[in-house]
Amino acid sequence: MESQEPNVTKSPLMYLNRVPVKTILEGSDAEPGFVGTTVVVGGWVKVSKEVKEVMPQPPPTSPPMASDARPSPPHPPGTKDVSCVEVLQSRIPFFTTIIRVLGGSTSSPAVRQKLESLIPKPPPPSIFFLQINDGSSVSNLTVVIDSATVPVSAGQILPTGTCVLVHGVLEKPSAHGKQTIELKVEKILHVGTVEQDKYPLSRKRLPLDSLRDYPHIRPRTTTVASVTRIRSGLDFATHTFFQNHGFLHVHVPIITTTDSEGFSEKFQVTTLLRETSKKEASIGVSDADGVSLETVEAAVKKKSSIVEELKRSDSNREALAAALQDLRKTNELAQQVDSREKSKAVTAVKPDLVNFNEDFFGRQSYLTVSGRLHLESYACALGRVYSFGPRFHADKTVSAKHVAEMWTVEAEMAFSQLEDVMKCAEDYFKFLCRWILDNCSEDMTFVSKRIDKTVVHRLEYMDSSFYDKIPYREAVEILRKVTDKAFETQIQWGVPLTDEHLSYLADEHYRRPVIVYDYPKAVKPFYVRLNDDGKTVAAFEMVVPKIGTVVTGSQNEERFDILNTRIKEFDLSKDQYEWYLDLRRHGTVKHSGFSLGFDLMVLLATGLTDVRDVIPFIRSHGKTNN
Repeated sequence: MESQEPNVTKSPLMYLNRVPVKTILEGSDAEPGFVGTTVVVGGWVKVSKEVKEVMPQPPPTSPPMASDARPSPPHPPGTKDVSCVEVLQSRIPFFTTIIRVLGGSTSSPAVRQKLESLIPKPPPPSIFFLQINDGSSVSNLTVVIDSATVPVSAGQILPTGTCVLVHGVLEKPSAHGKQTIELKVEKILHVGTVEQDKYPLSRKRLPLDSLRDYPHIRPRTTTVASVTRIRSGLDFATHTFFQNHGFLHVHVPIITTTDSEGFSEKFQVTTLLRETSKKEASIGVSDADGVSLETVEAAVKKKSSIVEELKRSDSNREALAAALQDLRKTNELAQQVDSREKSKAVTAVKPDLVNFNEDFFGRQSYLTVSGRLHLESYACALGRVYSFGPRFHADKTVSAKHVAEMWTVEAEMAFSQLEDVMKCAEDYFKFLCRWILDNCSEDMTFVSKRIDKTVVHRLEYMDSSFYDKIPYREAVEILRKVTDKAFETQIQWGVPLTDEHLSYLADEHYRRPVIVYDYPKAVKPFYVRLNDDGKTVAAFEMVVPKIGTVVTGSQNEERFDILNTRIKEFDLSKDQYEWYLDLRRHGTVKHSGFSLGFDLMVLLATGLTDVRDVIPFIRSHGKTNN
């Protein structure tokens, strides 16, 4: 059998000047000849250790002849970042020669010993063992640096968080360990140092809630990195599912003038505040900031009295002129402050008095709560479409499962009814569960050990189990019969099912995912199709154990007259929905769709309990960080 030549260079992936850690760790098991290849590896130091080598004592030598004394050779050209210790080390042979010449052959051993004690001793060489990670894998790669052959100091490379790019040869580990391969460094190409006293990850095992204050640094932790790879896997799986089933990806707007939910608080988008600030600045109102109208009015009254007294005395014309000028400035300030207060009253207390015709879009605009209405227009032309993006809710409620900006997957299908969309949502959800188990096994092993031991079993169960489908009426009957638990909200027909109600159904009653459908029309958006009973609508919610509602969906109203009536019932502006009614005027069709809370899906797949730990950059009430 032909053996592979040692020291063969391992080619990096395209667009990289290095080989990912994951490629090396996986390849060391798969390729028998992987040891001996030369690679460039980069990453950040997770753990480090320094082992100092013990230097043997040199045997005593006879003093050399004076003619043997010659200066030490100069440093080779191209040497960078030479430290004082290294300079001193390089001069030791020269110092040794000089002292031995001074001692002479006739000097006593005591004199020579005294002189030789003055020679600075070089520090013993060290071997540095670095565990580095580049984000491609849960596991770290051991990098071995021998300072005797690769000059480097401990302060440069040992601190956690240091970035290194090194060139070396892959070898079998010298000591017994978990890994089957390590990198022996031949050359250091880059070192990105760390300010240890300011680096937040210098402390071990920082809690997840503390890491939220450092969203730009926390991806370097093993947990957040693993969560990010799982999130990326779910992202890829989403596109794979819909593309495989003939859906087209459509980008819907983030800024909208319509409200597709009718229940959510919205973020308003406006440039009027900026224009107001410019006007205030042009008349100098900004100078009056922090001054109350009452204070200025009192100053006007006092200065008016001073002017009247000076007029009566008629003794000092210069003082009167100065007082009149001062009074005029104070009156101008009073007008400015009054103008500022009126402006605040109009924008803050009576927003309906603001002229939005002068706004950037010429009408009231908001950050979108849902993209389903816009997605409908493409479904009614292309058949099957989906969208994936951020949605915004200006809800100040503090919750472990809600923040202001969350990502949502939405799908719409023409020529489909409620049963069709419920089946599609179930298949999509199961596909995500199976994809993560099959394609993110290393990360799932990690989160099951570190976060939730049951997460893998839970995903497998959700992928293989049967999903119960019950109407809202039956859900109410089940909940009203519960005697061993007191719900915060009293359950009765017509009341929205709360998170507590839905979680009870999935976690305790059915102990598996359940789909609740046919809700009362008053608790669902205006566009949901009215059922024949006139009381309920064709909407559904998929509830899963541990998380609660992950998917919401509906068959949408395709009948023009009924949709027009529903818009009036919700007291919505018909002008804003004329384009939506057009879809019913011109070639209407039965259609349905659903929304999946993507961040909640990541929460389910990782076993975490707070959505703020699975979102890269959190946008919540009172907090944006960066």
